[in-house]
Amino acid sequence: MQVLFESSHESPGAKGLGIIPWEITKFNSADDAWRVAASGKGKSVPQIGWNGAWNAWEEDQGEMDEEDYYFVHSFAALVPDSSKKPEFAYTLSRYGSETFISSVRVGNVYGTQFHPEKSGPAGLELLRKWLAAPVSEVSSTPSKTNYRPDPPTSSGLAKRFKQGGNGLTNRVVACLDVRSNDNGDLVVTKGDQYDVREKDDSKAVRNLGKPVALSQKYYEQGADEVCFLNITSFRSSALQDQPMLEVVRAAAETVFVPLTIGGGIKDTVDPDGTARSALEVAGAYFRSGADKVSIGSEAVLAVEELLERRKNGLGPTGKTGIETISKGYGSQAVVVSIDPKRVYIDYSTLSEFKKTAHGPCVITGETSTTRTKSEEEGKAWWYQCTISGGRATRDIDVIQLAQGVEELGAGEILLNSVDRDGSGKGFDLDLINLVKNAVRIPVVSSSGAGGVGDFEEVFRETGTEAALAAGIFHRGEVGIDQVKQGLQEKEMAVRRTEVKL
Repeated sequence: MQVLFESSHESPGAKGLGIIPWEITKFNSADDAWRVAASGKGKSVPQIGWNGAWNAWEEDQGEMDEEDYYFVHSFAALVPDSSKKPEFAYTLSRYGSETFISSVRVGNVYGTQFHPEKSGPAGLELLRKWLAAPVSEVSSTPSKTNYRPDPPTSSGLAKRFKQGGNGLTNRVVACLDVRSNDNGDLVVTKGDQYDVREKDDSKAVRNLGKPVALSQKYYEQGADEVCFLNITSFRSSALQDQPMLEVVRAAAETVFVPLTIGGGIKDTVDPDGTARSALEVAGAYFRSGADKVSIGSEAVLAVEELLERRKNGLGPTGKTGIETISKGYGSQAVVVSIDPKRVYIDYSTLSEFKKTAHGPCVITGETSTTRTKSEEEGKAWWYQCTISGGRATRDIDVIQLAQGVEELGAGEILLNSVDRDGSGKGFDLDLINLVKNAVRIPVVSSSGAGGVGDFEEVFRETGTEAALAAGIFHRGEVGIDQVKQGLQEKEMAVRRTEVKL
């Protein structure tokens, strides 16, 4: 859509087609007007998630007023005030306090800022209606006299803003840990503390289903996003790992929500000596149908390098996987998966620790907000980052890592917890709040979900953009549809699954 406009701050000096006399600018992450309504927390940029849209002109019948669509962007056609009426706007949306044009119509030319093909049934129905419309209807220019700068007061979107929300729904993400079993078949697995083998005498890799079939099941249940993590990584060559590429390709044919792929997205060398860059690997997955790639251990090493360079007055190299992929495809395409663990501190050394610590620590009774507080009375801890699936620690804390990957160009953080993984004790709220308050990019919270109430708690207490779970979905303990229903009953914004277009 944006190429139809005159220019964009994203690419200074590069002209658009100029069909629409307007410029594209960047969202304001500070967004002071919205920060006040949201208890001081600014909105995250990029905007990643499901937002509503309303018809800019009453004459367009308002058929989109109750549906949510998938947005992923940092730059937008912002509308500064209601006095500036963009006649070409078909729909408007709002993120925080900023109104922007979410779709345009100029004669028979349509363009959308959101992604219909990733917007579930609502997006597919919208495409169908536009394609099925008579030529005479799409070629005519209707009279536009009743401009609507705000969402209709009766709409769900208007209700979200009245409750102090930023416009986005609370995203529920299904994660599928994929690896080959002992027979060489790709299966979805899950273990406690990253141990995916059965506890019985067989010691076989736990098989919880086939990745493509499960992803389709979760899509039908209402998952807002599906994440594939290849926990085997790549034994020889990322680009020769055709089974995982086929998993993404097959899933994209039937799953019309965003797909993220992680595991082995890094610079590698093939057995024959051919060098493969992280950018090249990511490109293969994007072409197969992935929307985002997730980088784990390599991100920790990249930030360690960045911190060392800073000591010598140097900045980023521009050569890390995070930097090259975000430059080529946009920051919204790069997710960094972080695996921190708690390191407890002796109270007798606490004052000395505070002087030398990389980042803040959590002290029960002072900063802790977790509902397991009673188990942790009289304790203090900090969060140390790990690599290799939590098996090796590094001398870097979670705040250093989160801020470092944001500086390198990551657009989203997948925040795991080594301590909470498989525990069913709920998300680590202390950890999530530390990271949310340290960065301006979206955070997907993971590890510890045991029931519907845990999702409600993490959204309410942290303002996280999304919450992810795996094992409870795979084992059938909780359904994604049950999570959505539970959030809805608490009047928390979720994406509708019944389409009324």
